[in-house]
Amino acid sequence: MAASRKAAAFHLPPLPTVGEIIKLFRLKAQKQLSQNFLLDLRLTDKIVRQAGELKSAHVCEVGPGPGGITRSILSTGVEQLLLIEKDARFIPGLQMLSEAAPGKVRIVHGDILTYKMEKAFPKHLKKNWEDEPPDIHIIGNLPFSVSTPLIIKWLENVSKKDGPFIYGRTQMTLTFQKEVAERLTANPGGKQRSRLSIMSQHLCTVENRFIIPGEAFVPKPEVDVAVVHFTPLVQPKIQQPFALVEKVVRSAFQFRRKYCFRGFETLFPESGRLKRTEQLMMTANVDPTLRPFQLSMSQFRNLCDTYRKMCDEDPGLFIYDYREDLRQKKMRKNLLKRTSQPDETEEEDQP
Repeated sequence: MAASRKAAAFHLPPLPTVGEIIKLFRLKAQKQLSQNFLLDLRLTDKIVRQAGELKSAHVCEVGPGPGGITRSILSTGVEQLLLIEKDARFIPGLQMLSEAAPGKVRIVHGDILTYKMEKAFPKHLKKNWEDEPPDIHIIGNLPFSVSTPLIIKWLENVSKKDGPFIYGRTQMTLTFQKEVAERLTANPGGKQRSRLSIMSQHLCTVENRFIIPGEAFVPKPEVDVAVVHFTPLVQPKIQQPFALVEKVVRSAFQFRRKYCFRGFETLFPESGRLKRTEQLMMTANVDPTLRPFQLSMSQFRNLCDTYRKMCDEDPGLFIYDYREDLRQKKMRKNLLKRTSQPDETEEEDQP
């Protein structure tokens, strides 16, 4: 059986190596875009294997660059491969791959943060959320500068079942700095437990699959890189709107080393802050002397559910922004300070 699958696999015709493509088009990783090339096809093959069975699947690769992972994806025999690349310098090399795989590759020169994924794949691939994930995969060796904002954006898409998740529970296999991957997968009490841990794990099964040493990349980054696999959950662990969950979780980790009570205070205006924070903690049955990173997912669920009820009772509560409140107070204080000082720009003539 394995032999027949291998025989049926798609094989690219002879092409310049990724290194030769880089030299041919004089490509150079741009530090300001946090670009790092992965040239070892054994490693690109290993990344792609983490996505699972891709034969006859539809795949979107984010930031293909010189095309190392692209070659590994095409070699699995995918039905269609959508490449979204922001840097125009890489487009000619990707077009060579497209010509070598007729009818399989579509190249979009654009920014993944603004690209409308709702129309990226054929409608017939859609599945109900409760079904198995659709035959759609997102794969990418993400630049460090975009990885965190992009995964937050996609987690919000998961919560709303839109974007690439309008097709169902689309799976993702993405690279992150090792430290970010540790945050994504950290357990309660772990030193890397963070806002990212809660936001990702309440919506997805998140697995840190393997580590790629920094020296495998060109140029070598100062950190190692981890390959992380995401599968959206049928039911989120916290069944509240994304914005509400993020606000509660963000408030908790504002003062990471202090008691969690201190962070949750920032959910409430100064008037009545102490009383309402006590109400939140007591109703949610959460020990106010725990540190934020010690809180379990069920405790965050209780906190979000309780905060939602408090917002329903006081519709203006949710729009309260602690940081904006601090900014406004600082502006008023500075204005008062300026207006209370005597005007020394004019001096009366002395007789």
